[in-house]
This record gives sequence, C-alpha cells and structure tokens, in this order.
Amino acid sequence: MTTAHATGPGLAKRPDPATTPHPTRRSRPRPLAVVLLLLFLAGPIAYCAYIAFTDLQLTGQAEESFIGFENFRTAFGDEAFLNAVWLTLVFTVVSALIGQNTLGLALAALMQRASKPVRTLVGGIVITAWVLPEVVAGFLLYAFFRREGTLNAILDWLHLPSQNWLYTLPILAVSFANVWRGTAFSMLVYSAALNEIPKEITEAAEVDGAGGWRRMWHITLPMIRRSIGTNLMLITLQTLSVFGLIWVMTRGGPGGKSQTLPLFMYEEAFQKSMIGYGTAVALLLLVVGSLFSVVYLRLLRTEV
Repeated sequence: MTTAHATGPGLAKRPDPATTPHPTRRSRPRPLAVVLLLLFLAGPIAYCAYIAFTDLQLTGQAEESFIGFENFRTAFGDEAFLNAVWLTLVFTVVSALIGQNTLGLALAALMQRASKPVRTLVGGIVITAWVLPEVVAGFLLYAFFRREGTLNAILDWLHLPSQNWLYTLPILAVSFANVWRGTAFSMLVYSAALNEIPKEITEAAEVDGAGGWRRMWHITLPMIRRSIGTNLMLITLQTLSVFGLIWVMTRGGPGGKSQTLPLFMYEEAFQKSMIGYGTAVALLLLVVGSLFSVVYLRLLRTEV
C-alpha cells in the first residue's frame, strides 16, 4: 500500500525520505578536535618559535628578553653551526639517500628471486637491526668500530691495516651505523612496491631480450616512482632527527667531526644552558626538513 504525496498549485511536492540524503555526523565540524590539534601540536610549535627569538637560559637569568633575529645571526656566524649543517647534509645523503635507499631497493629486488629460506633469513636479520632501540644499536656499532672492536679484529686477521675508525672517519662510521639500522624500512617499502608490478610486463620485457639492468631502469623504477619518492621523504626526515645513535658512538666528536644539528642543538641548549639559541637551531632544522619535504612532494606530484 502506498501513500500519495499532496500536490497542488503553489504547493511543492514533498521530498521522498527514502531518496533524500541525510547529513552525517562526519560532515559536521568537530570543535573539540580542532582545539586538541591547536593545543598539542600548533601550541608547542608556536611556543618554540617564540623562544627562538628570545635569550632564554636555563640558569643565571630571571626572565627572558625578546632579541629578534639575534640567535639566527649568531648561528650563521658560528663556524661550529656551519660545520654541523655540513655534517648533517653529509650524514643524510650518505646514510639515507644513498645507503638506506639503494641498499633497501637492492635487497628487495634480490629477495624477489630468492628462495623462501633465504628471504626469511635475510629479512629476519635486517628487520632485527631495525627494531633494536637506537641506543642499543649505537652500543653495538660502537663495539664494532672502536679500536679494539670487531672490524679491526677482522682486518688484523686478514693482515690488512686497521685504524681507529671513530677517530679518523667518525661521520662515515655513524653513517654506516644508520644504514645498518634503517635499511629494513626501505626494503619493506620497495618489497611491497615490487609486488604490485604485474608479472606480465616484466615477463614480456624478458622475452623481448631486455636484461636485468634494462628492466630495472626502464620498467621497474618508473613504475615504483611514487614509492621511491615516499621512501626518500620518510627516511630523510628520520635521518635528520637521529640523535641517540651518534651520541652513543661518538658524542659528536672528536672535535665536532660527527656533530650533526641535533647534537649541536642539544649541546647549546642543555649543556651550555642557552635554550633560546638551541631552539633557534631546532627551528632551522625544521626548516631544512620542510625544504626536503617540499622537494619530494613536487617530485611526487602527478602530471594532469
């Protein structure tokens, strides 16, 4: 049995409830979520930005004073800061862009053709290094690179010259440590991306006579371009913030030869009690990370 809707001159037809969309709760604004976002995310960032423009200190000062861009002028005139910027770029490029990214892709590609026991063994070893706490990984790599450590023992056994790696090449030692610890993430990202490539495409290229390198360059890399960009952005941001690994291995030494921006910021803010200056350095590090993110996001943008 149906009920007719009343109509007539000047009387609009009533909408059918069965076909009329109802507003959902998701379409309504949520003031509480906005307040929480501002309180716990935007609030601390804004306060840190304010502290960067003051001379706040941990000790010997009753209250801070607003000094404008003085902290930033001091930073760009400080040779130790410029050295930390350079070492941060070296550490990021060597350990993230080259080391983790390339090794992760190579492991993912090799494990595509490896047997199941080999995949299980290699994957277990690499992921174990990844899940170790940063401090624990730092102690393990310190024991590996120190003068009486494992690496020099192997070199002595091979009758090759040994050296104190943490003293002569500290930035390369900590870069290798970061590669050893973080490669698993890139490997997992690329393994998932490679599994999404249709086998018919690679098999057709193989039938046409394309070798492994040509298939990798002309088929595999273009098809996983977005995964490459996403992985590069994530591991770059993670590497820029590495602190515990370097602190345990070298404490930024010797003579600042492995002091990246996070360690420089910690030393200025908490060892020298210059919170305002250290926060300004942290703000500059945030800007560096933002610039990397903008570059990667532009690379990820698809053409319309």
